[in-house]
Amino acid sequence: MPPPMRDPEAAIRRLLEIMDKLRDPGGCPWDREQTLRSLTPYLLEEAHEVIEAIEAGDAEHHKEELGDLLFQVVFQARIAREEGKFDFAEVCGVISDKLVRRHPHVFAEATVSGSGEVVKNWERIKAEERKQKGQAERSAIGGVPVALPALVRAERLTEKAGAVGFDWPDERSVLAKVREELGELTEAMEQGNRERVEQELGDLLFAVANLGRWVKAHPEEALRGTLRRFESRFHHIERRLAERGSSPQKATLEEMDALWNEAKEREKSAN
Repeated sequence: MPPPMRDPEAAIRRLLEIMDKLRDPGGCPWDREQTLRSLTPYLLEEAHEVIEAIEAGDAEHHKEELGDLLFQVVFQARIAREEGKFDFAEVCGVISDKLVRRHPHVFAEATVSGSGEVVKNWERIKAEERKQKGQAERSAIGGVPVALPALVRAERLTEKAGAVGFDWPDERSVLAKVREELGELTEAMEQGNRERVEQELGDLLFAVANLGRWVKAHPEEALRGTLRRFESRFHHIERRLAERGSSPQKATLEEMDALWNEAKEREKSAN
């Protein structure tokens, strides 16, 4: 059972009051100078720090970073209120209305057979919303920010394409495509065609991202996990070499490979 939740209304009210104090005359000079544009880098940074806390499995750190991210939302809503655009309550209202509208299987009489149908309904409802607002019909794969990390964007694009039926029949077919792209990359490398190598490498990465979606392993998260393991193992190599009065610059590849395997074995025993 989760612990009893504290009074969320009181907690939000206190945060909004603190934000008002920071921005009001006589408040914090730095906070008073900020604009929506100046806050953009902090919003991105805080989002990444939340992800790092989740990956570290540190609940206290996760709670703290979520607070930092929430503050960015409150901060932007306060500035927007000053500019006569909207306020925090309207932000909450818009997302609440959207969630109810896009979950008719929960808040209305619709039924779904599984999460796949939920995604299809979500995209259909989004398209209807745009039509009601008089917006031009958007591509079925539209709305994926260009600034997203490439692996995340690849996953989202193929997810959207799949929602309208443009998808592989099963994960084996995707795996076969990965093998095909690897073969084409190998061929390009053998030809020494640099431009084609880059193209085929991109095709291979795209196919692997698609495979990740099929096996329900987010490619961006999978790669981040691999990078963490690489860093941990390489740091192990450096420490062990330092104990011997050596370093990666002085050691042979064979020595470093042996220590790499040692690090892997330590990970297995720890698990």
